[in-house]
Amino acid sequence: MPTPDVSVVIPVYNTLPYLRSCLDSLLRQTIGRHRLEIVAVDDGSTDGSGRLLDRFAARHPGTVKVLHQANSGGPAAPCNRGLEVATGRYVFFLGSDDHLGPEALERLVAAADRYGSDVVLGKVVGVNGRHVFSDVFAAGNAVDVSLFDSALPWSLANTKLFRRDLVDRLGLRFPEDMPVLSDQPFTLAACYHARRISVLADYDYYHAVRRLDARNITYHSRVEQRLVSVERLFAFVAGLIPAGPRRDAVLRRHAGLELANLVGDDFRRLDRAAQERVHAAVRRLVERYVTDGLRDRLDIEARLRLGAVTAGGVDELLAVIDQDAERGVPATVVTDGRWHAGYPGAPAAWTDVTGVRADWLARLDTVTVSWADAHTLAVTTRSPYPRFAAEAGPVRLVAGPVAGTTLLDATDPTGRTVRTDFPVDRLLAGSAASGQRHPVRAEVDGNHGRGSAPVRAPRLAAGRPRLLRHGTRLYGVAATVDPRNGQLVLSVVPVTVGQVVSRLRRRWRRSGPAATRPVPTPVPAARPAGSPAPLNPTNHAEPTPTQVGRLTVTP
Repeated sequence: MPTPDVSVVIPVYNTLPYLRSCLDSLLRQTIGRHRLEIVAVDDGSTDGSGRLLDRFAARHPGTVKVLHQANSGGPAAPCNRGLEVATGRYVFFLGSDDHLGPEALERLVAAADRYGSDVVLGKVVGVNGRHVFSDVFAAGNAVDVSLFDSALPWSLANTKLFRRDLVDRLGLRFPEDMPVLSDQPFTLAACYHARRISVLADYDYYHAVRRLDARNITYHSRVEQRLVSVERLFAFVAGLIPAGPRRDAVLRRHAGLELANLVGDDFRRLDRAAQERVHAAVRRLVERYVTDGLRDRLDIEARLRLGAVTAGGVDELLAVIDQDAERGVPATVVTDGRWHAGYPGAPAAWTDVTGVRADWLARLDTVTVSWADAHTLAVTTRSPYPRFAAEAGPVRLVAGPVAGTTLLDATDPTGRTVRTDFPVDRLLAGSAASGQRHPVRAEVDGNHGRGSAPVRAPRLAAGRPRLLRHGTRLYGVAATVDPRNGQLVLSVVPVTVGQVVSRLRRRWRRSGPAATRPVPTPVPAARPAGSPAPLNPTNHAEPTPTQVGRLTVTP
């Protein structure tokens, strides 16, 4: 039997609602089944996923191989077992709840053969509002991408095409002692040793699905796993890349994301003993691996959180987190011409924002989010800096790729409040058909140069989503707050008929027949001309939308 061009390894654990779409997307690949091998490893599924895999293997005996094993507790072991039996010239790893575009494998293999690439990353898009890091695709196709001079370190999932010769030569395997993040050492080592890494942004190759049926795994229940995995990840990077600017270029991602997330807003929810363990581990990693050069390249918020860890104990860290999560952007302290973020207890070396004053000025707090009309979301934000209007320059807010229309709020004589209108039709057009999350950022361009920062939303009460039609589909549009970092997010999520019916059934069960009785339409309270309506779909001055459970449908 000829050697297949590509083996796709799929670790599977209890993803039955998504698994058929995953497998179908592979069997429809234009590369052809004679050039494709599918190796699915059932990691002790209990929901019937293993039986579905066996049925696919029986129907496609020359293409689909299925292995069964006891549950290992993570994706590393099934990925390793799949590698043991995969025979293709290239190997590709696919999540069992994700799927590929029809031409994905044909395009990826052709590019690897054409350019002699050892690693090829195809464009990843989020489904159901799943967030993906997309900066690496912003410049389009790139034949030769550096691990150290690009956004590649922010896209280190193993969802790439790897040349099998490279994997075998390096003896690459997934570390089974890392409960989470186990794909990153594998991907890092492959990229570090690759002769060439290519990026393809001309097609939607990989569709990463946010599982709407999955139980939320809380920060508290996973913190021990994350601690162990982050510590092992930093040690791996240090063993792979010699100290210096190149190591810092990779650790910038790990310090700014995985390490800073350990002391994100959710840190406050841990019990005291867990807080002490996290604080000690993070401090140890910062002192060992975060150089002054790396510190100065971190985003302001990550730098301030990690600085608070090194400055004192848990209480000092909690004071910084409480400032962000409850009170908002602190005052700017100017001493001897140096600007410092006015956080309690943080050391001067970490709070000095003089060199990034534009980024600091871009830090705004959300005051309100409201529906200005049926198709416009209005976001009002404020800066605590007294000379904001004079020094920040033109301000704009962007939600993902969508820029809103921003104007100074005339009701604030200090000039520190701005309102941004986001046309929802542009949010819908700027989202994938499968939905998308749009984190909101502020951008300034004034006396201190250009700067940007995430827009946080302390104390913002989330409003109900509004259903809007876009083409033939319904989408739920809502303003939410990312629980990890407090950032304001405008979410666009597709809504199916089944979901609407399910909501109606739940409402019926809760309320009984009385819920169907007509309710008098309230008369909206008067409000000042030009002011937006509160973010509440039951209070509007537009033509009456249709209420569906707790959602609102607007034509």
